[in-house]
Amino acid sequence: MKSHYNDPAAAQTIERRTYAIIVDNEPGVLARIAGLFSGRGYNIESLTVTETEHEKHLSRLTIITKGTPAVLDQIKAQLERLVPVHRVMDLTTTGPSIERELALVKVRGQGEHRMEALRLATAFGARPVDATLESFVFEITGASEDVERFISLMTAIGLVEVSR
Repeated sequence: MKSHYNDPAAAQTIERRTYAIIVDNEPGVLARIAGLFSGRGYNIESLTVTETEHEKHLSRLTIITKGTPAVLDQIKAQLERLVPVHRVMDLTTTGPSIERELALVKVRGQGEHRMEALRLATAFGARPVDATLESFVFEITGASEDVERFISLMTAIGLVEVSR
C-alpha cells in the first residue's frame, strides 16, 4: 500500500563526516562520547584519540561516522553539549583535508610466496616491521582504497591477521 505522505528519511542520502573533538583529558571522557553514539544507535566507523596540549590537559578525538544530514547535525549538537567537550569541528565541511589509514598486516609464506609478499610490499610502499622464517608483519599507510587492495593481494599469498 502506497502512503500519501513523503518519507523524508528515504529522500535523504547517507553522508560520511569526520569530526575533530577537543575534550578534557580525563578518565571516562571517551566512554561518555562512545556512549552518546551507542545509546542513540549511531555507528563510529573510525576513532583516534591523543593528547594534544599537555599543559592544558586537552585531547583530540577524531571520529568518522555516517548518517543522513539531519542525523549528523544532531550528533554534532549533542557532542557540543557534553560537559568535557570544548569544541567540535566538522572537518568534512571546513575544506580539503588529508585522510590516511594505517594497517599492520601479518602474512605467512615461504619460498616464492615470501618473495612475492616482499615484492608487493615494496610496490605499495609497505615496510616490514617484523620478520620471522615463516612470516612478515608489514606496516602500510595510505588511502583506504590502497590499503584494501594491498590486503586483498596478501590474502592470496597467506594473510594471517590485519590490524587497521
